[in-house]
Amino acid sequence: MIEMKVAAIALDAISRSPIILLKDATERRALPIYIGQDQARSIIGALEQQVSPRPLTHDLIVNILSAWNLRLDRIIINALEDNTFYALLCLKGGELEQQIDCRPSDAIALALRAGCPIWVMEEVILDASIPVDRDADEEEREAFRDFVSNLSPEELIRRARKSNSED
Repeated sequence: MIEMKVAAIALDAISRSPIILLKDATERRALPIYIGQDQARSIIGALEQQVSPRPLTHDLIVNILSAWNLRLDRIIINALEDNTFYALLCLKGGELEQQIDCRPSDAIALALRAGCPIWVMEEVILDASIPVDRDADEEEREAFRDFVSNLSPEELIRRARKSNSED
């Protein structure tokens, strides 16, 4: 799993649908997820730390969890099937650990309010992420090609022995 942060909320240029953009810590991969207008407003409200005079749905859920001595430990965007993302709310409280199926947009809105991390399964990132820093990716590939082209069989054996002796 890879921890990601909310980087932005944007509008798709063609459909005008909101998109939440998650980025990894290196900011080299981004995961765009189409969301609804209501969820976009809720996420923007959480990002801007807006306080509603009355609890809205996501605030209410966080309040209920708190009243029941539960905490949202993390969310996991765990699957992508037929262009639909799936997420889990990971709750903890005393001896209880529970995972609850959830839409990613709702999970992210709750995570921002609860201050918990957003995790994404690696296979989801492989299937749906977009490169953000193509130059850095190319530099990394070039450095690896240089490393491999300069690696002799003797050096490879030496490195393998060193690695095994450290274990």
